[in-house]
Amino acid sequence: MKSTRLAAFALLVTAGWSVACLADSTAARCDIYPKGSDHLDKMVHCTFSQRQGYITIAREDGITYELAPVGDRPGNFRDQRGRPVYRQSGLGHFGQIFRFEDISIFVYWETSDQKSSTRENFTAPFATKWDGGDYDATTRLRCKAAADSEFGSCPAGILRMQGGQASIVIESQPGQQFTINFMPDYVNATVGKVDARLEDDTWIVTRDNGEVYEVPLAAIQGD
Repeated sequence: MKSTRLAAFALLVTAGWSVACLADSTAARCDIYPKGSDHLDKMVHCTFSQRQGYITIAREDGITYELAPVGDRPGNFRDQRGRPVYRQSGLGHFGQIFRFEDISIFVYWETSDQKSSTRENFTAPFATKWDGGDYDATTRLRCKAAADSEFGSCPAGILRMQGGQASIVIESQPGQQFTINFMPDYVNATVGKVDARLEDDTWIVTRDNGEVYEVPLAAIQGD
């Protein structure tokens, strides 16, 4: 009798989980990265669902993650196998980042009239001159806020000039746009002060608010 009651309770808990997770759904794109890697392993369409703190990420290739909130600190979860999962900032209003034990999932919001495979969608709101925009090139730069331990990505539009100079307009994680100017003798920005150092072929730019941006020389020079 006792085991029957426990089984019934488990069934109710499972049903409650499903109801909580499968509401408020939206189409999304999931970029999958191996843990600790900057190289994209897989990009798939997915569905993101959330209700009362419970989250379901259902990939089109049949893999589903069911996340239940843990404790009082926002962003802490456990998946259906009891493993810890952490949600982090890094994509601003473009999406959310989830750190699992073995992978990271970058969830980008999409709408039905968007094509996730197009370059202009990936770097929105920036577009090149060939696509009706104002920029010589567009990209996404590695970026992180002062409180973040790992990098996300931020969209950027590049305006190149002679002599290997460029002005790069970046949209930060909170959605603020600003410009970093890379000139032969200095690097400055349109918001506050920045500290810039060249490491190998990448500029590491740190704003006075603690935000960090990594800008490859290839983005500036067009190589």
